Amino acid sequence: MTMEVLQDDLPRVTALNTTRVLSLDAAGRILDWISWQDAVCLYVRGVVAWTLGDPCLTVHGGLSRASGLQSSLELHPIVASTGHCREHAIDPAPALTNTALFARDRHICLYCGHHYTRHELTRDHVLPLSKKGADEWENVVSACLACNLRKSNRTPQQANMPLLAVPYRPSWVEHLILSNRNILADQMEFLVGHLPRDRRPA
Repeated sequence: MTMEVLQDDLPRVTALNTTRVLSLDAAGRILDWISWQDAVCLYVRGVVAWTLGDPCLTVHGGLSRASGLQSSLELHPIVASTGHCREHAIDPAPALTNTALFARDRHICLYCGHHYTRHELTRDHVLPLSKKGADEWENVVSACLACNLRKSNRTPQQANMPLLAVPYRPSWVEHLILSNRNILADQMEFLVGHLPRDRRPA
């Protein structure tokens, strides 16, 4: 199977390989990112209920013995498959990883306010683990090494280092936005429309 891009702004093979399709259930519930290869499987199995957005990729298959023509399939950026999640199902909780944490905090140290690379940041526990603080979203922030060492085994109040923002657990939609660096315009518009109202762009 080969792939051809329809968009002029995705000329590189590396960009193609990082393109993800947003997967939904038939009711429009947001599931996860899937690879273009997994999206092709949904089309081939005939389990695509509906799609959104202009086609973003064309995948070419083999030659037809009858016609001699090569088969092709246009993939859409948002694909809903047949089937439904359980009614009133709770969105999965995003896993707490340093990569996800630093993305939530936009690679900013929440003590000094400076921007850092991923390798210059650490995970700081607002209420230290030694004081029975939990390793959970609501108790961790991104901190540069200098601030983490300065704060040491103290709370921000004890260290006189006020937080610049309150730590929070991202919603599943926020997690999907934070975890993909190559979100297409149609996908972003759809995801932003499903953000919690208090976290939508003004």
